[in-house]
Amino acid sequence: MGERKGTNKYYPPDFDPAKHGSLNRYRNSHPLRERARKLSQGILIIRFEMPYNIWCDGCKNHIGMGVRYNAEKKKVGNYYTTPIYRFRMKCHLCVNYIEMQTDPASCDYVIVSGAQRKEERWDMAENEQILTTEHEEKQKLETDSMFRLEHGVKDKEKLQRAAPSLSELQEAQSAWRDDFALNSLLRSKFRVEKKQIREEEERDQALLKKTSLDLKLLPETEEDKKLAALLKYRSLESYDRKQQKKRSEISGRSWFSPVGDRKLQTTGSAIKKLMIQPKPLLSPGASTVALGVVRRTSKDGSQSDSKRQTAEEATGHSSGGERQPGGSVTQTVSSTEDDAPRPPTSTSGLVVDYSDSSSEAEV
Repeated sequence: MGERKGTNKYYPPDFDPAKHGSLNRYRNSHPLRERARKLSQGILIIRFEMPYNIWCDGCKNHIGMGVRYNAEKKKVGNYYTTPIYRFRMKCHLCVNYIEMQTDPASCDYVIVSGAQRKEERWDMAENEQILTTEHEEKQKLETDSMFRLEHGVKDKEKLQRAAPSLSELQEAQSAWRDDFALNSLLRSKFRVEKKQIREEEERDQALLKKTSLDLKLLPETEEDKKLAALLKYRSLESYDRKQQKKRSEISGRSWFSPVGDRKLQTTGSAIKKLMIQPKPLLSPGASTVALGVVRRTSKDGSQSDSKRQTAEEATGHSSGGERQPGGSVTQTVSSTEDDAPRPPTSTSGLVVDYSDSSSEAEV
């Protein structure tokens, strides 16, 4: 930038090189211009870059690593022969000033005031890295032979502890030396995985086509299998068990349905109410006594009273009827204790009256 401003090579008429030496001395200015305005106080304005993340104490805002500021640089001391510099800058979010200085002993920057560091430091001792040797330790190693001997013993112990891990690292590196074998192994592994992925995609597509769904199926896990095993979408009894149970119910129930028994009971009660007795069936070979036929005599009374009495008694015993005056027998319906209809018997209480007939036929 100074070169860009120094492109003007105009020399005034009163410029004397032997007296002034340069244009800056002639103009009584510094080559760094405004950056050197406090140079008399030992302060130089430089462009400072934040070495790590910090929080400003004034506004409590976060300032990231790499943010640049115009800082005042000055020397505050020495670490042996290395100078220690301090930087003072103003926060770009508030009026607070931040001061930092170098730490040559730890090769780091230290916050003096105005901010707090975000702790992200790498501890070499915790991560088993080689630590830098301190200056005092170096002097002892150079001057004290006993300390040098003890230091050598400690180094040998560290080597013995680190030997197993070193041999494991060497074996691991030797296993990866054959590039062709490693490439073949990797390609064969990729082929197997690609085949499995293709089979899973085909199975998923078949399931989606079967269920008419349009969604993305996630890969199956062990938890999903356990959860699906606990669910049951079928009945507890099998088909054969249901059929066997149905057959046992059919074989155990009555042959006659309760509806038919109810109809018979209704019909029986209706007959009881009407007191109707069914008509008897006449067989072709029935006798006069069985049929209840009584042969009456004519007005002359030629037939004997004994035969008539015999026929009447036979008819009365078979039908259970009563004799009426005038020589006829009338049938009476006897009611039982339960008033149930009785089936017709072979002997009936029918009476045939031939009183009006003029001829007397032999039976």
